[in-house]
Amino acid sequence: MNVVLVVMDTARADVLESVLSSPATFTGTQTKGGTYFNQSFASAPWTLPSHASLFTGTTPSKHGAHAGHKHLSNHHATLAEILANEGYETVAVSNNTWISEEFGFDQGFKTFYKTWQYVQSETDLGRVARQEEGIDKLRKGLRALFDGNPVTNFANAVYGQFFRKTEDDGAARTNEWIEDWLASRDDMRPFFLFVNYLEPHLEYRPPRDRAIEHLPDDVTYEEAMDVPQDAWDYIAGTVEMTGKDFEILRSLYRAEISYVHERVEGVVEMLKGADEWEDTLLVVTGDHGENIGEHGLMDHQYALYDTLLHVPLFVHGGPFGGGEIDDIVQLIDIPPTILDVLDVDAPDAREQFQGISFHPDAGETREHAISEYLAPQPSMDAIEERVGELPNDVREYDRSLRAIRTGEYKYIRGSDGSEELYDVRNDPDETDDVADTHDDIVDELAAQLDEWLTSFNHADTADNVSMNEDTKARLEDLGYLQ
Repeated sequence: MNVVLVVMDTARADVLESVLSSPATFTGTQTKGGTYFNQSFASAPWTLPSHASLFTGTTPSKHGAHAGHKHLSNHHATLAEILANEGYETVAVSNNTWISEEFGFDQGFKTFYKTWQYVQSETDLGRVARQEEGIDKLRKGLRALFDGNPVTNFANAVYGQFFRKTEDDGAARTNEWIEDWLASRDDMRPFFLFVNYLEPHLEYRPPRDRAIEHLPDDVTYEEAMDVPQDAWDYIAGTVEMTGKDFEILRSLYRAEISYVHERVEGVVEMLKGADEWEDTLLVVTGDHGENIGEHGLMDHQYALYDTLLHVPLFVHGGPFGGGEIDDIVQLIDIPPTILDVLDVDAPDAREQFQGISFHPDAGETREHAISEYLAPQPSMDAIEERVGELPNDVREYDRSLRAIRTGEYKYIRGSDGSEELYDVRNDPDETDDVADTHDDIVDELAAQLDEWLTSFNHADTADNVSMNEDTKARLEDLGYLQ
């Protein structure tokens, strides 16, 4: 059986669910079956640690990839490595710079395709085009052109400057590449295809017609494009945002979700056209969510609220024949579940996993979900360099966080000694902190969190990690200050 694992980067569960007529129509009204998980949670609130957890079935404390150590080490087997050892063709298509070989995410993949380049290369001429103007752009562009392979660099420069659409973060090209790959691949062995779609990520620039479909009637597309989208200016208080501004941004975000959902449906149609659908396990999820004014935040940092952790999860194929599941599951549960569906033993990998299989025959369910935010990203110094002196309330974000969530309560503990407790059953928006009035629940969940922390060996992240300037520039384009 083939495996297709799709991540809709930055997709909140509640927003995706508002786009669908029902979870049962996730992959289109013509597709029967499939299971939607109503309580699926990420192990981290941003891309790098969350994907590392998804790939290894381990939490950030164990795999060690986070803002303080921006690299997935080879100490743990990845799902791609496990399936490659089982004879699978392993292919990744990434639209997010974090998910690249530079940060260790190519482990186990025979083919790793980066859509931000026309020809795969380590040189990014797009950085020059984005950062320079006039004679400096020409001078530095010519210098960069001959750094490495001039023909490849020229092709990438032309593609980035003139052909890559600003309203599409690579989804269209991703689907074109997948269609070509399906048509030309050796179909004598099964495949594992991983796809990361980036569209819901800031900035929100959905196709014009899709944006108009979701915007309030009294807002034009041009007006929507003028709304500020700089998360760090907002958090630092250097730009004011109104309730109407956030209403518009949420509409644009919903349009991005709708657009990328359509691209996922396109993959399903391709699999059907290639006669692979009936023999494919499809897993579609999000790596984390997004704050769009909630909790006084934008983007997906500095918090462990459900706006960042509650992600969609849809599974089709094998034993997942239909319906909705209310059990708590986590992204780290996906690797052991896939191995169970494929009937792959992989004992060493299973020993590594912290996830719990949600295969219908597994017979075990979660009592709680645990999520971690081990270092602020960006750091306070990085924000201050960008926006100027920070107010004291922003510096309070300079901490690590861990959370444990049951079906009834969410407990969040900070390295600064802070504690929060939310009655998520009656207060799903997590607006009323009841820690002061529920000492017994705080103590119980804190003890469970401590017990979990002592149940495994934590990663040694003492070694230094660096990234090249082109990668840093592209990440900054996405809003990741370094």
